[in-house]
Amino acid sequence: MPGSLEEALSAIEADHDYLLRGDVFTKDVLEEWLDFKKNKELNPVRMRPTPHEFFLYYDI
Repeated sequence: MPGSLEEALSAIEADHDYLLRGDVFTKDVLEEWLDFKKNKELNPVRMRPTPHEFFLYYDI
């Protein structure tokens, strides 16, 4: 099991043939969905400090 959203997206990127079977999804749809998840969910979270980081570095 992936431990994070990033790991899950990487796993889907590396092996998504099962999603293309039966014409349920197209390659274009998967690429757009992966880009959306990375740009709208993964990257914004990655760019912000966690509460623990605030505690470690900003708490006086």
